[in-house]
Amino acid sequence: MALHFSCHAAALNTHLHCKLNATVNKPHEKVRDLIIRSKVPSITTVPQKSLQKGNWVKLICGASFEDVVDVRNLSLVYTLAGVDCIDCAADLAVVNAVNEGIDAARTILPIRRPWVMISVNDDEDLHFRKAEFDPDDCPNDCSRPCEKICPANAISFQDAFSSYKVLTSFLLQPGVITERCYGCGRCFPVSLPYIGDSTVSMMNKMYSILEQDLRCLNLWQLDGRPMSGDIGRGATRESIAFALRLASTNNRPPGFLQLAGGTNAHTVDGLRKQNLFQTATVSESSRVSNSNALISGIAYGGYARKIVGRVLQSDSDSEGGVGEIESYPDHLLMAVIEALGLVGGVKSYNM
Repeated sequence: MALHFSCHAAALNTHLHCKLNATVNKPHEKVRDLIIRSKVPSITTVPQKSLQKGNWVKLICGASFEDVVDVRNLSLVYTLAGVDCIDCAADLAVVNAVNEGIDAARTILPIRRPWVMISVNDDEDLHFRKAEFDPDDCPNDCSRPCEKICPANAISFQDAFSSYKVLTSFLLQPGVITERCYGCGRCFPVSLPYIGDSTVSMMNKMYSILEQDLRCLNLWQLDGRPMSGDIGRGATRESIAFALRLASTNNRPPGFLQLAGGTNAHTVDGLRKQNLFQTATVSESSRVSNSNALISGIAYGGYARKIVGRVLQSDSDSEGGVGEIESYPDHLLMAVIEALGLVGGVKSYNM
């Protein structure tokens, strides 16, 4: 009798647990149905396989982007969209936010877990800088071009004339919101160095230093036009040109090549036109060949944040924005649709 009761109780608890989960997850049915219908779970592979096949996709949250609410929600949405890796700042709170977003996504649908990459500054890297200025120095009649051009909504003026209210997890302060600024440089003139013909020799020098201690995969990130993918079609040209030059070079060091810097919705088309999308040779007459894809994949930063950020900031009724996006099923669905459209272009989802 005791054994029978124990089994019955376990079965009852399982039934109640399943019923409870079904009730809790019901608001996300449309999201799950969309992901399954797009064949995301069946198409996504372990990240290393993606690198070899050429359909690797990385989300760049930003080496200096520290808005933990946005980072969490971006990680949740793009995990559901099937990215292979999420790149974030070397900050414990930010890394925890990434992992929290991944875990939250996997409670909605048990999808493959992406790798987490942490960006560390090794010198005066543009990706780690922050803009700063004293808003008290601004003239009263200033048209605030810096506020209008900022892609991260990281510039705020706390007064009645402010044209935009940032929805975020921290109190607004006049001037630059450092947690949101990722150093794109559009609010002040910037000149970026062009390495040109010395690129390959520099890569070989770096590899010779790393080679003796290298115990993992080597991935070269080709930053064509840093932090510019959200600008428009033309921003991706430099990244593709950079990829073409390196893919056509015989003496480059070992490692996977991944595009970044200016990548957006036009990048895949640009790669196709250059015969670089998921191919092992540049052209039929080319002597440069590989058993893996020449271009392993694409990392999306500013553009990926922009298309999902529109959804994250669309709830003007709440002072803190959408908060945990899974609590807003309609917003989550819209965000996932945007993310699937971007990631699916690389992974060939059934859209």
